Amino acid sequence: MKNLRRKTLAAASAVTLGVGLAVAGGLAPAASAASPDTTFLVLAPQGAKTDKAAARVAAAKGTVVASYDQIGVLVVRSTNPDFATDVAGAGVDSVASTAGLGTALDEGETLEVSAAGAVNTTADPTKEPLFGQQWDMPMIDVPQAHAVNAGRADVVVGVLDSGISSSHPDLASQIAKNKSASCIGGVSDTTEAAWNPTTSDHGTHVAGTIAAAVNGVGVTGVAPGVKVAAVKVVNDDGYIFPEAAVCGFMWAAEQGMQLTNNSYYIDPWQLNCRNDARQRPVWKAVQRALRYSQSKGVLHVASAGNSNWDLAHKITDTGSPNNGTPEERENLTSSCLVLPGEAPGVVTVSAVGPTGEKSYYSSYGQGVVEVTAPGGDTRFRTQGVRSTLTDGILSTTYNTATKTNGWGYKQGTSMSSPHAAGVAALAVSAHPGMTPGQLSAFLGNTAESIPCPSGVYNPVPLIAAGPNAYDATCSGGQRNGFYGAGMVNAYNVVR
Repeated sequence: MKNLRRKTLAAASAVTLGVGLAVAGGLAPAASAASPDTTFLVLAPQGAKTDKAAARVAAAKGTVVASYDQIGVLVVRSTNPDFATDVAGAGVDSVASTAGLGTALDEGETLEVSAAGAVNTTADPTKEPLFGQQWDMPMIDVPQAHAVNAGRADVVVGVLDSGISSSHPDLASQIAKNKSASCIGGVSDTTEAAWNPTTSDHGTHVAGTIAAAVNGVGVTGVAPGVKVAAVKVVNDDGYIFPEAAVCGFMWAAEQGMQLTNNSYYIDPWQLNCRNDARQRPVWKAVQRALRYSQSKGVLHVASAGNSNWDLAHKITDTGSPNNGTPEERENLTSSCLVLPGEAPGVVTVSAVGPTGEKSYYSSYGQGVVEVTAPGGDTRFRTQGVRSTLTDGILSTTYNTATKTNGWGYKQGTSMSSPHAAGVAALAVSAHPGMTPGQLSAFLGNTAESIPCPSGVYNPVPLIAAGPNAYDATCSGGQRNGFYGAGMVNAYNVVR
């Protein structure tokens, strides 16, 4: 969904990483030529083993590089230009080529904070030196929550993202290294270098919001007592493909994680249409991985997106696919969804700014958004005057060019999602044993309700490409399209 984010960034250059990341998807035509080492997802029939599919892969001159027998999905590479045709037959439900179907990571703008002010010389562990700039934490009652329960170390949140800096002073003690891995290419690699960031600090920023340590340095996370696991799904070129997402969900399940945070999309199209033959195999593979991980006790939290779209109504998409010639897709119905955000059982999170109002970029939708959380909003707040980037979210950063750690601001629903994941981690810490469904319901039941604004919501006419570019209308009552059940609340889940 890169071009969608570019539209947002053109209006306000401080918007960082729309939904964070975007993932490839789609079904290559059966006769499309495979290039060297083209990657395919090969799905066995639902509930069937992969042995027959693996035999067909071998006969079609393909190589299985990862086998997810639990869900009947194979990750395959082949140089056979007719592989998609040759592999079809008994034991194979569907095939998806992922060649050339990635959407590049778009970093947007980040304001770095000087490291000189990031260390508390008194080493007072009760007050982090940069906490005063974290307006987001008091908004969800994090200080009150920490006085009761700051999280348990046996709770692990998988950060499916661009990796986490294992040398960052606010994160080095927080990473569950034995549960971290790279899933690039659909294959897990547990070496520390593999899951560290190489081209993006997005995952490092997300991880800090969830669990930055209370150590007299930098910032605090929502749940500093829990651990985060780096599950790297963004490759060095800044792309995330569906095989990496499938690997990430399966890895979280098999490592016993209770939660994952997902700030990305799985498709080069802005919405994944389950009734589109090109996209359905990707949807099915991801759905199988999600359902399996949920059955293993994993709750997935995901960003709603930065399109200012009403996801509960028909949408016209003129900007997809992102890596090819855009197609006009009008009146997209409920069969076309944000993935993984709108997948069953996934907690979808919208964003608010420092005023508590919906961030101008945040997508919304009654029955789609479960809860809201701070994501930042650097819009024009008064006539002719733009707010500073400090109205974004301050967290941990990593400069991949200089290989240095730091702190900085970003904004987007990519930033609101980890706040909700952190609150969910506190809930699991205080009330162990909840199933993903119970935890999701508890997150909503403890949220602070926010009513709909009256009339048409148009917060930023000065930065809009047109006079009504960011218009939005909220629908619903106590649970509504802008905020879902309301603002997540850290204190409510632990007291």
